[in-house]
Amino acid sequence: MNFNPSTVMNLYKPETTELLRLVERKFGKPLDSTNDFDEFSLCLKSKKLGTVSASTLKRLWGYVNDSHQPRTNTLDILASYLGHAHFQDFCLWLKKSTVYNSSFFSAHIIDVPGNLALGDEVEIGWAPNRYLRLNYRGGVMFEVRESKESKLQTGDCFEAVSFVLGQPLLLAYVLRDGQRTPPFIAGRNGGLTILNYRQNGY
Repeated sequence: MNFNPSTVMNLYKPETTELLRLVERKFGKPLDSTNDFDEFSLCLKSKKLGTVSASTLKRLWGYVNDSHQPRTNTLDILASYLGHAHFQDFCLWLKKSTVYNSSFFSAHIIDVPGNLALGDEVEIGWAPNRYLRLNYRGGVMFEVRESKESKLQTGDCFEAVSFVLGQPLLLAYVLRDGQRTPPFIAGRNGGLTILNYRQNGY
């Protein structure tokens, strides 16, 4: 499968990610189970904001693998849940808000090129209980050596130039059985919660 960069930019643009984060904050808990998505779907309907099925919400939140872009109507309903007229109004609010001005930040970061040696291992995890143990294969390539509760499987490979604690990890593709999958995002809500480095696997 050929990778289309524009798909990544449209599907995981920062405005959409922030929309989902703020929706969860207002709802009062993260959406990370079938019951959560069913409950939130009913919540939207009860407030007469519109109808968004639980399956659509699961795709949007990355609970199930899906490379389709979210429909504008779906984003409009979520924006209205936050008190905005529609999604474009929400995006305009983000641009004007002083809360979201660009700034430097301090974080635990592992930069890949030139800082890792063959055989080094990186551990990453994200909510609710995802865990990967990765083996560095050179360049910017990693292989999954251990996977717990993640859609990524042992033997999968992907490219990454850095890992940042507290930030999502966006993968352009995952190489599985010689084929490239659609883009994948780890830690869409809340970012990586585990980030450890082991030299030569020790």
